[in-house]
Amino acid sequence: MRDRLVSRGEDIHRRLEAGAVVVLDGGVGTEIQARGVPMDGEAWSALANITHADIVRAVHEDYIRAGAEVVIANTFPAGAGALAAAGIEERLVEINGAAVALAQEARERTREPDVAVAGSLSELALSGLITGGDDSRSAVDAFRVQAQALAAAGVDLLVLEMMRSEAVADPALRAAAETGLPVWLGVSIGGFGQTGAPVTLADGTDVGRLLALAQGRADAVMIMHTDIDVARQALPILRRSWTAPLGAYPHVGEWTSPNWVFSEISPQAFAEKVAPWAVDGAQALGGCCGIGPAHIAALRDALVAAR
Repeated sequence: MRDRLVSRGEDIHRRLEAGAVVVLDGGVGTEIQARGVPMDGEAWSALANITHADIVRAVHEDYIRAGAEVVIANTFPAGAGALAAAGIEERLVEINGAAVALAQEARERTREPDVAVAGSLSELALSGLITGGDDSRSAVDAFRVQAQALAAAGVDLLVLEMMRSEAVADPALRAAAETGLPVWLGVSIGGFGQTGAPVTLADGTDVGRLLALAQGRADAVMIMHTDIDVARQALPILRRSWTAPLGAYPHVGEWTSPNWVFSEISPQAFAEKVAPWAVDGAQALGGCCGIGPAHIAALRDALVAAR
């Protein structure tokens, strides 16, 4: 049982530092989509927090029952830029607060008090899915308003997801650090450069540059929103450069705005691919887009069996 004087975020970090393997949830936005909720062209699944609360809560409950020890609130698409593009930026605090509350309620309803609720920030703090960002506001300010809303709502840690360039990762790290919460940096890898080094999806940045930004500013680095086979190849390379906790939650499928196009992968096949990554030093494992509760349950079972 967790020491109640230690926050859930600190408890997770202590476990990672001690070498434990932690099970994450799977894709939240794509699972909401899979359950029939229409996706917004600019803010994707963000509106579901106020229009389909029961479904969002049920998604979190199902991941917790599947064995997730960390669930990520549905705030990936709820940044200032995406909400402004959707015409509802004034509801940012409401939408982010609702997302966190739904994840917290899921934790209570499943009677799993030690599950940590993470708040997600992404490049959608700067722009919508289609519309570009507002140049009148600094990138740090755009991330700050959401980071502060998430902290006020009571998240246990912040996850900076789909970081694909220094121009996005640096202000995100700066804004997240101001909250005092544990921070995970999620990098998205598109492939490998001429030197064999992993590179990001957005501009071909060597991931090593993002790891350098994360030094002393992030408590862990995650490979996320990355093809499952690319993530497998990149993990041992990142392990050599990043000595703090490392994790991965890959995707399966592809994006056709505003929806995720699912590819078939059985829960067992997913678990067989991902569970061995713990041998390569991945301590936090789960799934991203296209991965659902059944995949996480299979992964949890495989990790338990491997101990």
